[in-house]
Amino acid sequence: MSLPIKAFLFDLNGTMIDDMQYHNKAWFHILNDDLGANLSWDQVKSHMYGKNTELLIRVFGPDKFTQTEMDTLSVEKEKRYQAEYRPILQLIDGLDQFLEKATERGIKMGIGSAAIPFNINFVLDGLNLRHYFPSIVSADDVVNSKPDPETYLKGAQELGVLPQECLVFEDAPKGVEAAKLAGMKAVVITTMHEAEEFAQYDNIVCFIKDYQELNIDSLIHI
Repeated sequence: MSLPIKAFLFDLNGTMIDDMQYHNKAWFHILNDDLGANLSWDQVKSHMYGKNTELLIRVFGPDKFTQTEMDTLSVEKEKRYQAEYRPILQLIDGLDQFLEKATERGIKMGIGSAAIPFNINFVLDGLNLRHYFPSIVSADDVVNSKPDPETYLKGAQELGVLPQECLVFEDAPKGVEAAKLAGMKAVVITTMHEAEEFAQYDNIVCFIKDYQELNIDSLIHI
């Protein structure tokens, strides 16, 4: 018999805000215009997971840039993304009410993102969400990013719950894989990927377009 859900762990970009096209665009121009990678839009999209430095290594190999150079490129990418997305920064439909209801029900909540703090702070402070999340696990807080389970296991630990008592909210296959390896079930929001792209994973509770479709009571006992 499965344990009742005591905590919700949210990926951030593409899961709480529908912004992945803006991340893709920022990387597309940096990788191609600035760095000469000559990648298609879909090729860039295929690399949209994990830490920014890991993306650069996947595209260019481990010896192209120093750590300092990759850190500089990472921040530059986020600055471009934020400049374009800031005027329309908003939660995905229904999430504000969903967070309120979860808080009222005593469900613990955390963020588990491969983004750097600079990007996470942009969202949490820009939308005044920080009070909902006593646990925030960023790219800087883990050694191994998704699909490794470290991000979500650390979130569960910080919230004081067992992994199997957590429900993960994700938009990417690699994130769902991280949840599965952590022993957690997942709700998938289809902002960036379609349902068929998750066919290999058996830990998915449901697919949603936005949070208006969800009933918290049905999620607690899954």
